[in-house]
Amino acid sequence: MPRDRSETPALTAALAGWLAGLRHETLPDSACHAARLALLDTMGAALHGRQEFWAETALSWARRGYAPPGDGGGLATVWGEPQPSLRPADAAFVNGVAAHAFELDDFIAKLHPGAVVIPAALALAERLDSGGDVIETAVAAGYEVMVRAALALDPNAARLRGWHLTGVCGPLGAAAAGVVLFGLDEAAAAWALGLGATQGSGLFAFNADGAMSKRLHPGRAAHAGVMAAELAAVGFTGPASVLEAADGGFLDAFSDAAKPEHLLEGIGESWAVEQVYFKPYSCCGSLHAYVDVARALRDRLGRMPLPDETIRAGLPHVVDVQCGFDYEPGTALNGQMSARFTIAAALTDGNALPAQYTDERLNDPELIALAQRIELVPDVALDEIYPTDYPGWVEIARPNGRVERLETLNPSGAPGHPGREAALLSKYDALAAEAIGEVAARRLKAVLMALPHRDAATLAAAPAV
Repeated sequence: MPRDRSETPALTAALAGWLAGLRHETLPDSACHAARLALLDTMGAALHGRQEFWAETALSWARRGYAPPGDGGGLATVWGEPQPSLRPADAAFVNGVAAHAFELDDFIAKLHPGAVVIPAALALAERLDSGGDVIETAVAAGYEVMVRAALALDPNAARLRGWHLTGVCGPLGAAAAGVVLFGLDEAAAAWALGLGATQGSGLFAFNADGAMSKRLHPGRAAHAGVMAAELAAVGFTGPASVLEAADGGFLDAFSDAAKPEHLLEGIGESWAVEQVYFKPYSCCGSLHAYVDVARALRDRLGRMPLPDETIRAGLPHVVDVQCGFDYEPGTALNGQMSARFTIAAALTDGNALPAQYTDERLNDPELIALAQRIELVPDVALDEIYPTDYPGWVEIARPNGRVERLETLNPSGAPGHPGREAALLSKYDALAAEAIGEVAARRLKAVLMALPHRDAATLAAAPAV
């Protein structure tokens, strides 16, 4: 039975009007700087992720599905390649899969905006020959819309229905970036949002067997958003009340606890792109706090936990549902989503990076045994703050009753954390240099950090090996 939304304001039209009027000069310097860091972080993750089987498979699929015209006009670049070769939607798909290929991309509100918004924005910008100032604006707009859509659904409520919000909300964020890049008017902006929202999808069933579909979701969302903006630009209509519609509207279709006020309240006063969490570790974002405190416990003790010591970790209910399964060796994703394995890796190796999620480590008998010893404790106090914050605690109890416990409200990749920007830049340097060499990595970094004075073509060419 559809809910009665007769008193719900015209949310889609209001959001479309805001997007249509957005200009680079209205963005604060802090949002522009945050957008440049997000671009840098996402492209670093994607260049690293290109080597993964699922990213190469996505590229192979895109190449088979499209034969470019002889002059190459209107095409976009697969990051790391020297020439544009795919339609913008397909390039956005491939780069989105690569950006999310090994859990190194940013997160907030239980979704991954960078891996959706940035591939979509850069693919369209390349086709349109957009300037760097417009790209910055599009990225900030895409983050804003995508994150607000997640908050409006109530991330916990939507997640507990089985939705992966990156796939559900991503097309809206990518379409919003496209609205800015095309310079669409209010009516066409509403169509683009409607066409994006109607393509939203993404199921958390990948957790059952570690399937590659999780890597698919941001790429598919980027593809959907590009297509939505392109269609709206040529007059293809989308539902202009898609967010608030009583029958089949976005809010009620994906959530039983929608909070429509989050879509518009305070919009333009603060910016989601400034609040995003970057990933120092290559695991589920909800586990980063546990890696931080487990590493700190390891340093405090100067050793691994002893066989007679008890290891416990406190989890919010949603994180327990998502990451609290009994660990058995499987794919890399199984390990990256497992609280037990990831905490065990941090206690054993002192990190949770790609080296901890190799087949060798995932199947290491001692690491498996340690993971299976860890007790996960439901913590209702954490339920009250997650995912506004991403908290966690780990403790080690000795047989004599002494307990060593560390906790944190947010992980080290959180906005405002001391040293966050330096760590993000260091992460980019390492990932990009490994993927494309130090010279190309430095060139790309220089272009991104001076983005308002560059253009899409310069940016697309910068990471070429």
